[in-house]
Amino acid sequence: MRHNKAINHLGRKSGHRKALLANMATSLIMHKRIETTVAKAKALKMYVEPLITKSKEDSTHSRRMVFSYLKNKYAVTELFRNVAPKIAERPGGYTRILKTGFRKGDGADMALIELVDFNDAALASTVKKETKKTGTRRSRSKKSADTAAPAAEAAQTVEAAPAEAPAAPAEENKAE
Repeated sequence: MRHNKAINHLGRKSGHRKALLANMATSLIMHKRIETTVAKAKALKMYVEPLITKSKEDSTHSRRMVFSYLKNKYAVTELFRNVAPKIAERPGGYTRILKTGFRKGDGADMALIELVDFNDAALASTVKKETKKTGTRRSRSKKSADTAAPAAEAAQTVEAAPAEAPAAPAEENKAE
């Protein structure tokens, strides 16, 4: 039974686990997004979120406390200079875990873990790709085709009008 066993040991001894989480936290802070297994991502989330909360107060004590976990002065500097100001008003939930499927070699469940306020543009581009759909391939009945024909002609004239409008200023520039 696993009564009162709160953390995932990840199949490692404590020293190895602490080093693993410190290295992954450093990579997450420096790169803002890393890919790992779901179990490691969940363990990393529990490890790094309190450190980000400590970084909201920029004092010598909080810097030393964060450094004792991360062991990398460049990551501490990045955390306090760039990450902390962006998440200053956020009450928590600084990381996001996105499941990406299974690893080809061993079938491990993989995930992206990222800092929430830093990858909005990357997420927006992936959402745009997913929402871009082609038209349906269903055949239409005669009744709907008859009513769709005038609408289709109106759409073609609307599409044709903007295509001609930019051509006119280009011709004026050539004349000058």
